[in-house]
Amino acid sequence: MSFLKRLLRGLFNLTLGPALALVLIFEEWGWEPLQRVMARLARLPLWARMEALIVRLPPYAALMVFFVPALLLLPIKLLALYWIGRGHAVLGLLLVLSAKMMGTAAVARLFALTQPALMRMPWFARLYGRWKPWKDGLIAQLKRSGTWRAMSATVHAMAASVRAIRDWLRP
Repeated sequence: MSFLKRLLRGLFNLTLGPALALVLIFEEWGWEPLQRVMARLARLPLWARMEALIVRLPPYAALMVFFVPALLLLPIKLLALYWIGRGHAVLGLLLVLSAKMMGTAAVARLFALTQPALMRMPWFARLYGRWKPWKDGLIAQLKRSGTWRAMSATVHAMAASVRAIRDWLRP
């Protein structure tokens, strides 16, 4: 491996890798529960009809629909950056986090609906076949880290404390 490749890989592992892993962890954490919440909307007749149309889309139309949430959330994220730049950091951060959660919910549901069509495109299936193991490996590496284990233990302890207080307060 060339010096430049080793240098770039090292920079990625030190900077972008952990940040990307955190984003992926958030999406991994929210993907299934948020997708289930969105699936409940299919009980509504209009929503069910819309999902039925999405499921029947040909591959490239499904790909376009899959990217709609990213395009719709871009102005919201830009507004959040504007607010952060104007000194409203908390408001901007809350907006970014809300947009991220809404986007994850929409993308998770759309992927569930469009995955069969998307996988009919050889290039998409090939990229997805490479992406999924890489993403899973990066998340597994993060979860093995001492920092992750310590944070996880702290979160579990806090949750147990909240449950204990809640149970104590119940009549």
